[in-house]
Amino acid sequence: MIAPEAPIFVLWYEFTKWLLSRTEKFPKNIRFTFSQRIENLALDITQDLAVARYASCKADLLNTINLKLDQLRILLRMTHDLEYLDNKGYQHAARQIDEVGKMLGGWSKQRSAKERV
Repeated sequence: MIAPEAPIFVLWYEFTKWLLSRTEKFPKNIRFTFSQRIENLALDITQDLAVARYASCKADLLNTINLKLDQLRILLRMTHDLEYLDNKGYQHAARQIDEVGKMLGGWSKQRSAKERV
């Protein structure tokens, strides 16, 4: 089970706060396209991590979270390529998303092992 204090939740929560502070500084002309999508994905992942704690069948939810991480990676790469997100910010975001992805993979493997027993 994942607790709200679990490392994956804490890491994602802190990253989401950082990300929201970045997207609010994007130019007005992209706030309703990139910013809104990025923010919604990040907040959806936060909620999904909380829901996964109580889900009886976690596999589908963990796959959904992983898909949302990939979607977020793509949007952040595009904002970087379009120069709305600087190199330092993009590198930080990529590292954080990769770390959460690894933790998510570990959680999935742990759940699979328990379900086989």
